[in-house]
Amino acid sequence: MLQSPPIPPEDGDQKQTMENETSENTDYEAESEQAADALDRVVAEAAEFKNLALRAQAELENYRKRASRELQDERRYASMQLMRDLLPVLDNLERAIRSAEQNADSAGLLEGVKMVSGQFHSVLEKNHCVAIASLHEPFDPNLHEAIQQLPSDEHPPNTVIDVAQQGYQLHERVVRPSQVIVSKESTSE
Repeated sequence: MLQSPPIPPEDGDQKQTMENETSENTDYEAESEQAADALDRVVAEAAEFKNLALRAQAELENYRKRASRELQDERRYASMQLMRDLLPVLDNLERAIRSAEQNADSAGLLEGVKMVSGQFHSVLEKNHCVAIASLHEPFDPNLHEAIQQLPSDEHPPNTVIDVAQQGYQLHERVVRPSQVIVSKESTSE
């Protein structure tokens, strides 16, 4: 059998084939660009969600630490109000001691009140409530409340020269500041 030679395509058919190929290439490129854009959006969203998750985790950790600190402070200073309520009782005991010391015929009463006062002080110290050292110390507005200033040649200015009411602190917090008399420069010339 004889084979006939292939018939060359007509110019119109060739043109059509090229247009189809170009159209397919353009469609493929458009789909490829859309897929790349979609991938970029998904990657950006994933990064954003990862960032949000990390922030939420950091916020949770900060909350836990803050709550733990607040709980420790609450436990540590839970007896603050009790100390504030007990201190006026202690003040009255000390006034009774001073009064009994001035009255010679009340030796038995004085000894009993001194024992109660000593016991009271030991209970306060056991619960970490200690007296603020004030006498002959520099005036500190965080620890002292100045009720009077007196000129003094014996003490430098802003030195506590007398304590009118003893102050106390629980751990590092002031329960009640010391009421003090502070020295100032002498005006004698």
